[in-house]
Amino acid sequence: MNDAALLRYARHILLDELGIEGQEKLLAARVLIVGAGGLGSPVALYLASAGIGHIILADDDTVEISNLQRQIMHTTSRLGQLKAESGCEAMHALNPDITLEALAKRLDAQALGDLVATVDLVLDCTDNFDTRHAINQACVAFSKPLVSGAAIRFDGQITVFDRRQEDAPCYSCLFPATGEGEMLTCASTGVFSPLVGIIGSMQAAEAIKLLAGIGRSLNGRLLLLDALDMQWHSVRVHRDPACQVCGHGKTSQGKIQTQTD
Repeated sequence: MNDAALLRYARHILLDELGIEGQEKLLAARVLIVGAGGLGSPVALYLASAGIGHIILADDDTVEISNLQRQIMHTTSRLGQLKAESGCEAMHALNPDITLEALAKRLDAQALGDLVATVDLVLDCTDNFDTRHAINQACVAFSKPLVSGAAIRFDGQITVFDRRQEDAPCYSCLFPATGEGEMLTCASTGVFSPLVGIIGSMQAAEAIKLLAGIGRSLNGRLLLLDALDMQWHSVRVHRDPACQVCGHGKTSQGKIQTQTD
């Protein structure tokens, strides 16, 4: 690191658990953020400010005025702009020294797999079950850690699926793909704006810890937040031997659309 980088990341370097070695790991890291909405906004901003060296932001949606109640990465002046491009613009303003890629297109299974294979970690910031399951399948296939967050109304959740550990569960162990039921979305049910900030910030924290190799991750633990009463609950998550993704079976991947909360 040069003098400018030492100054920029000084508050991280002062942390004994992180230090220069940990910060250099962050600078060398390459991550994929799927979703540039309410969760993706704090995730992207914190990872950029923390010095994650290469960030790919995938989202094929555009900025709408109803997004601005919670999607703090975007601005009124960027209404109509692709979210991936708007997000990279915001990250670049925070930290012009990192490499940013805006991916503003739908991802089929092959494209998603090719992308996941090139990164160190994936953050799921979407609100679409099909997308979540496709991301999970790619992460399982390439043994990439997945930081998963969700938020709706006043309820949030966050966990880590790290299949680099043999006994770790995957997203499908917790939420099997049944093909039944209707997914709730913020557009139809609403969302408390600070909730996505809380969950997204925690996703960023888990990603930084994993990339730097510090602390204990949420692998195998699901945190649930009731923001109306501001109460947290922790639930253990175990690998399902019969899981169709990481267990004995296999599932196929189809075309997905990166939809954000």
